[in-house]
Order: sequence, then C-alpha cells, then structure tokens
Amino acid sequence: MPETTTAPDQLAQLYTVSQFCEKHPSFKVGGIRHLIFFEASNGLAQSGAIIRQGRKVLIHSARFFNWLDSQQKRAA
Repeated sequence: MPETTTAPDQLAQLYTVSQFCEKHPSFKVGGIRHLIFFEASNGLAQSGAIIRQGRKVLIHSARFFNWLDSQQKRAA
C-alpha cells in the first residue's frame, strides 16, 4: 500500500467557503466568493490557497492568510 504525502495537519486546514467563514467570522461568504471569482487577477490563484475538487471549492487557510499578509506588505 503506497503512503500518502499529505500530512493530517494539512488536511485540517482545508475548509469550504462556508466553513471558513464560520471559523473566521470577520470574513463573509460573499466577500470570499468575490476573491475566488477574481483569483487570477488578485494573486490568490498563484498562492495555492484555493483547491478545487470537482465542483467543490476548498480554502487552505494557512496559504490564504499568507496571501492576505503578502497583500498588506505590497500595499505598504
């Protein structure tokens, strides 16, 4: 049986848009969906924070917050 390369702690960082917003109430579902819609132009796609599995869209929270932090550094 082949070993998986995904660490269990990384799996715990994956959330649907609704789950992400429940865990982080400062973000609203509409705002996150807006960021995802424009991910190609805002740099979110390059960050690897958005993962698609079929029609399901998942957010890797650590990568999302790294991207968010990089946006603040770029604006400063």
